[in-house]
Amino acid sequence: MKTRYLFSLLLALMLVVSCEKQKDVNDIQNAEVKKAESFEYVSEQFADLKILRYQVPGFDQLSLQQKKYVYYLTQAGLSGRDIMYDQNYRHNLSIRRALENIYKNYQGDKNSDDWKNFEVYLKRIWFSNGIHHHYANDKFKPGFSKVYLKELMNSTGTELKEEALEVIFNDQDRKKVNLNDETGLIKGSAINFYDPELTAEDVSAYYNAMEVDADQPIEKGLNSKLVRENGKIVEKVWKSGGMYGASIDKIIFWLEKAKEVAENEAQVKGLELLIKYYQTGDLKTWDEYNIVWAKATDGDIDYINGFIEVYNDPKGYKGSYETVVQIKDFEMSQKMAALAKEAQWFEDNSTLDPSHKKKNVVGVSYKTVNVAGEAGDASPSTPIGINLPNNNWIREQHGSKSVSLGNIIHAYNNAGSSGRLKEFAYDEDEIKFEEEYGQLADKLHTALHEVIGHASGQLNPGVGTPKETLKNYSSTLEEARADLVGLYYLPDTKLVEIGVSPDAAGIGKAAYDGYIRNGLMTQLIRLNLGDDIEEAHMRNRQLVAAWAMEKGSKDNVIEQITKDGKTYFKVNDYEKLRALFGELLREIQRIKSEGDFEAGKALVETYGVKVDQELHKEILERNSKFKSAPYSGFINPVLVPKMDENGEITDIVVEQPESFAGQMLQYAEDFTTLPDEN
Repeated sequence: MKTRYLFSLLLALMLVVSCEKQKDVNDIQNAEVKKAESFEYVSEQFADLKILRYQVPGFDQLSLQQKKYVYYLTQAGLSGRDIMYDQNYRHNLSIRRALENIYKNYQGDKNSDDWKNFEVYLKRIWFSNGIHHHYANDKFKPGFSKVYLKELMNSTGTELKEEALEVIFNDQDRKKVNLNDETGLIKGSAINFYDPELTAEDVSAYYNAMEVDADQPIEKGLNSKLVRENGKIVEKVWKSGGMYGASIDKIIFWLEKAKEVAENEAQVKGLELLIKYYQTGDLKTWDEYNIVWAKATDGDIDYINGFIEVYNDPKGYKGSYETVVQIKDFEMSQKMAALAKEAQWFEDNSTLDPSHKKKNVVGVSYKTVNVAGEAGDASPSTPIGINLPNNNWIREQHGSKSVSLGNIIHAYNNAGSSGRLKEFAYDEDEIKFEEEYGQLADKLHTALHEVIGHASGQLNPGVGTPKETLKNYSSTLEEARADLVGLYYLPDTKLVEIGVSPDAAGIGKAAYDGYIRNGLMTQLIRLNLGDDIEEAHMRNRQLVAAWAMEKGSKDNVIEQITKDGKTYFKVNDYEKLRALFGELLREIQRIKSEGDFEAGKALVETYGVKVDQELHKEILERNSKFKSAPYSGFINPVLVPKMDENGEITDIVVEQPESFAGQMLQYAEDFTTLPDEN
């Protein structure tokens, strides 16, 4: 009797505790819902940019150890912030700091047009991590004169070297990244990855002569600047004690603290290797780290940190500094795991030539996550999906991680309006499907692009990496290939069978309409009239849409229609369009697998670069009535440690910054790690 009584009492107490815990969880979730409903996503707008905020769902449910882990990782990321500015252009740091000093100390008339234009110019620099547009790559044109800037400098005691001052106003270094061979890939690019005197041929010769393991090649040149010293071409490696060493030492400091509070041994091992890589600059260590990182799928917190994407390098070698810290979105990740589980099915049933299909798709993991902080190439303009590592042999032998940035996508979706859709969609039917299925179609396309698209296909034996074979066209072709995988499978009933799509036909229709509308029209609002398309993702989207329209013209698959004096593109046959997407996917994979540079170049140059100027002019005129900016980016939430009297962290809370300018100035104060020239 006594044992039964004690057991019953214990069970009752456990139920009470359990109910209290569940009540706490429910209270937290209800509070988050209420917070989300009243949340102001839009902070401000200027030029062609809109500044948004994002929330961090689930942060309050983390343990103190987990919160510390997130905090230390975000501090590590921000400690390398200056690197991105210097990578983008050699004068960026000196210009940014001079203008920040003026902004903080000027006591004159702040109601004049000149001052307002000065503010906008500085904010554009903050947004783009430099004086070139983050997407179009063109140098910003200031809305004030050199005379006015000198007056501001004199009144605030601000100094700026003459060369850096002049470059704000002249035509020198007007393109951050130039992909036009005729004007010189290196000479025509302001990006600070190479000595300007080097040619594309110099770079190719240097890296072609570098001996690497054919089966497990390192990412040559990923973490260095290539320069000529004493007549010899050498690499200035980004590492502790090397180029950017002061920033990297700060990154290491915070990574060491993160290692102490990591969730498991796999995370600890990964951080140890990342620290070692930053200390030595050894790209073999980078590969070792990426193998461990790709396999470390346990835990609620993950991160991206390093010199990673090569889109900013016209030669495709150098990685831009980037960090993202993320928390697992438990509900969405469970749904998306179904995609990763079926990766081999998607590979087996794709339109690729059988010799180009992987026989064993290894270790693809996919999660929806909530971002807690970003820096470098991921901030303020952020991706919405990421698939890493980039090294092909690691992906093939050890797998990869794909993530969808759920709270970022949510913020985008809640900060816009439907005005542009109604302007550019052909009819009410197209609008209806977009409004009903568009957001989910975008999410699924991102998921398929990242987890299935980038992970699919294989190179033929003996063929070099795409950056070596496809050169300046490799990024565009890879993004097109991944997009096409997603487009091909979005209407497939397999997505309904595995529980990730409610309606294959509806999702497919919304996705196809939206992709063609964007690829042929609406993305052009981001360009100035007369410009070619330079950015890899924009080239990819126009390439796919324009190729499909041309190849389907005989069957009128996509029809260009003029209605009420306005141009529209209407999809007439979704099944045939899907077949065309599958055909182009097969061809682009062949190009990648065989390293067929000429065919890749022909595809991109024929369909992805040139813009119909009359259509572009019309689109800009139709878009001019909308006040919403075409580009958006984010200020980061602030993680604020709470301390006891002994200086120990007792909690960390999330706060929203008051303004974009306030956050940028705070970052400049807290995370200045490099000199003006490096």
